[in-house]
Amino acid sequence: MKKVVIDGNNLAIEDVVKVARDKWEVVLSEVAKERIVHSREIVDRYVKEGKVVYGITTGFGKFSDVVISKEDTEALQKNLIMSHSCAVGDPLPEEVVRAIMLLRANALAKGFSGVRLETVETLIEMINKNVVPVIPEKGSLGASGDLAPLAHMVLVMIGRGEAFYAGERVSGEEAMRRAGIPTITLSSKEGLALINGTQVMSALGCLNVYDAKRIIAVADAVASITLEALRGIIDAFDDRVQMVRPHKGQIVSAKNVRKMVEGSELITRQGEIRVQDAYTLRCIPQVHGAVRDAISYIERVLGVEINSATDNPLIFPDDGEVISGGNFHGEPVALAMDFLSIALSEIANISERRIERLVNYQLNDLPPFLTEKGGLNSGMMIAQYTAASLVSENKVLSHPASVDSIPSSGNQEDHVSMGTIAARKAREVLKNVTTVLAIELLTASQALEFRKGFKRGKGTDRIYRLVREKVKPLVEDRELYIDINACFDIIRSGRIEEVLKEEGIMLE
Repeated sequence: MKKVVIDGNNLAIEDVVKVARDKWEVVLSEVAKERIVHSREIVDRYVKEGKVVYGITTGFGKFSDVVISKEDTEALQKNLIMSHSCAVGDPLPEEVVRAIMLLRANALAKGFSGVRLETVETLIEMINKNVVPVIPEKGSLGASGDLAPLAHMVLVMIGRGEAFYAGERVSGEEAMRRAGIPTITLSSKEGLALINGTQVMSALGCLNVYDAKRIIAVADAVASITLEALRGIIDAFDDRVQMVRPHKGQIVSAKNVRKMVEGSELITRQGEIRVQDAYTLRCIPQVHGAVRDAISYIERVLGVEINSATDNPLIFPDDGEVISGGNFHGEPVALAMDFLSIALSEIANISERRIERLVNYQLNDLPPFLTEKGGLNSGMMIAQYTAASLVSENKVLSHPASVDSIPSSGNQEDHVSMGTIAARKAREVLKNVTTVLAIELLTASQALEFRKGFKRGKGTDRIYRLVREKVKPLVEDRELYIDINACFDIIRSGRIEEVLKEEGIMLE
């Protein structure tokens, strides 16, 4: 069994994907175990002494001034989980929930949360035995952490709520029993430590950014086919042009396109057919590159977040202190996820305009809507409508969630991030972008049917042949949704990257 060892400090986004999607086993490091035990000793001491500390011997939020007796500390944590289980909507996908559990375990492994070792081990055992809590997708404000959705995760740990296990949706108690995992009774601070964090938005964020990194490389590849089909000018992709404005992403995108069209007889030089191309072709490096740089920034933010202690209060064992702070506030992730939606939307925006240049005979020398018998057949006309619809939807979804804030808990929690909403929206934008690129892949491949007699580029030819394994050239009208879905699957499956690697072409 392949393993990911967590210690609270060295988890990578790729590790999250391995656990979430490929079901790698999770192992807690020995150093992390020692830190967890050391941190717990502080909590036990404070409870024994009856010291007033937020969330340990007090209520929560606006009730932080209410002191709880030593005898009621366990009931306090149980009540917290039950009362906070207010999330609504469809369940989050299994891969997202597995990522949530991993990130929460990794945060606890840092040793600043004061939970018992057996509590963390229970969470890890649930991951390894694939007990997946049913976590409704809506209900988090993204400050005081992802309280409501994380409470649904903890319900299963205490034998309540619901979970998916062995393909069935069952009660949390039944799932734990069938998996052979003993449920737990929450002790002092544990309920708060388990739900007071940014793990839902961060889990969504990790999967989003991992997929976005793939999509931006695919976007370069698909745009290259369009460039070739429209007999685009390669001069704009010259490395010298990029080096006098040396944004890293721009340099990479231009390089990717050059690799794709190498050897093509369709690609032209400036002045051969026209002096310069429209922006959607000429500015591919600048637009795709800017998005690539945005994704790199977002990846750095998440890299910090998933290895951070994000609950409250924090236990500092070496100093013997407990400090209330605001690490649960999701603003860094909220802004990053809003940025991701905006950046990815630009990939769809420019892709849809390239689709228009492919199907609009007034902008090219190809048959109208890429069909020889126009009028009797509509060809690719309505495929562009669909792309335009998705692009418009993305513009709505890209309104920043983080600019909104609604006070909660009697105005004690008076500024929130809405980061989980931002992350959920980014996930939907990513799906729309993938579909728009699938439509461009379909239309560009169809356009190449009218460029017979010319040698295609090494990379573009290989992708063209990949498409033709699944989608036949369009001669007469047929149901295009089947073709769009086939191209979508080609992109999502990773086959484009695979076949290019077989040709020795490595997109960055």
